[in-house]
Amino acid sequence: MHYTHHYVSPLGGITEASDGENLIGLWFDGQKYFADTLGSDHEEIELPVFKLTDKWLDIYFSGKDPGFIPPVKIKTTAFRKAVCEIMLTIPYGKTMTYGEIAKKLAKDRGVGRTSARAVGGAVGHNSISLIIPCHRVVGKNGILTGYAGGVEKKKALLDMEGAYINDLCVPKKGIG
Repeated sequence: MHYTHHYVSPLGGITEASDGENLIGLWFDGQKYFADTLGSDHEEIELPVFKLTDKWLDIYFSGKDPGFIPPVKIKTTAFRKAVCEIMLTIPYGKTMTYGEIAKKLAKDRGVGRTSARAVGGAVGHNSISLIIPCHRVVGKNGILTGYAGGVEKKKALLDMEGAYINDLCVPKKGIG
């Protein structure tokens, strides 16, 4: 059985999902791949993990690094989980490129190389947005691409974190 909870953020509604103990999903309402780890059988109730996640979100949306992560369970492939674990190392207010993640992943796995495009697919399917900071992953040369919640939200999140976004580029419509 899965459980859900709704949170209203300054950037729109957020749906949280849990297995009863861990956070298994966090999506901006209507984003690409919305609720992709949430079973059809779920109910909306209050759980301690939702209270902790709401606290994390309250701190985060006040413009501060929460300094903790609610208990999460990443329900995905081994490759996507490895990408998520690297994303969790990106500091608040900083960014990392898809290529940098690919290089780190290749090194960690002891392989010659990993495709930045494959990393992009894994980042795009992150089911625990914000907490696993996929919004901090940018394209080559700082291009803001690949955020399931939309590039404008990605830009707003990085701006709120104080990331140096003057060097980042929002693509023109139809690109990225």
